[in-house]
Amino acid sequence: MAEIDYGALKKGGFMRQKQKGKFSLRLGVVGGHLDSKALATVAKVAEEYGHGYVHMTSRQGVEIPFIDFDQIEEVKAKLLEGGVRPGVCGPRVRTVTACQGSEICPSGCIDSYSIAQELDKRYFGRELPHKFKFGVTGCMNNCLKAEENDVGIKGGYIIELKEDECIKCGVCEKACRENAILFDSEKGVTLLKDKCNNCGRCVKSCPTSAWKGEAGYIVSFGGIFGNRIQKGETVVPIIKDKETLFRVTDAAINWFEKNAKPSERFRFTLDRVGEESFRAEIKAAYENKS
Repeated sequence: MAEIDYGALKKGGFMRQKQKGKFSLRLGVVGGHLDSKALATVAKVAEEYGHGYVHMTSRQGVEIPFIDFDQIEEVKAKLLEGGVRPGVCGPRVRTVTACQGSEICPSGCIDSYSIAQELDKRYFGRELPHKFKFGVTGCMNNCLKAEENDVGIKGGYIIELKEDECIKCGVCEKACRENAILFDSEKGVTLLKDKCNNCGRCVKSCPTSAWKGEAGYIVSFGGIFGNRIQKGETVVPIIKDKETLFRVTDAAINWFEKNAKPSERFRFTLDRVGEESFRAEIKAAYENKS
């Protein structure tokens, strides 16, 4: 019997189990989205080749445990027929997580799923010194906990008040959770910009649409939630367009690839090298000067 290349199997989403000759297959799921055909295919494969169940991972993934080594190629073929691809493990860009965003959720500021699809198309499976995770959340409710990721993207609004449309009702002051809006029946509305977190609750609550909001992307870097926990940090202001967003994500992942040691997480590379050069490259990408 030929020696099993466990590294190659792991790269293709097949993770070795403690049971000899058994593998748990991680599937490629983008933004937690699986259509009904894919679900039916996964269920059928789990029933025929596994133990009749799947495991839902903490990152919106689906794993089918108890697949025999000698049935791996057959399983891959069956999944492909149903439009399902294996995921990846190991030192590479992992599945992109996302909430449902503005297409479904009333609180959403951005279309999280479409961003997740574009990130997946751009980076999924890319070989890196260590695993690399993207997470996209639609608003400040932060359901996907953007700052836990190597690169997190959070939706927000760049807001502006059209004073001639304001009826001085004070609803926006009540809606703001950051105390960034002050209302006076005579003076009207005052925005404290240093307190505004771009949540857009003023925009969504205003009965006359006097508050205008331009959707944007708040990007954080270097989050990690394993044996060591640290929130990702923002480096540049809220980003207004996808072109700038992807210049910035390109710069982040390229900096990591260039500076990281083998088996070193992005956060630890930032700590070792220092953030000065990283911040300079991100700022240059943001300003389109790189």
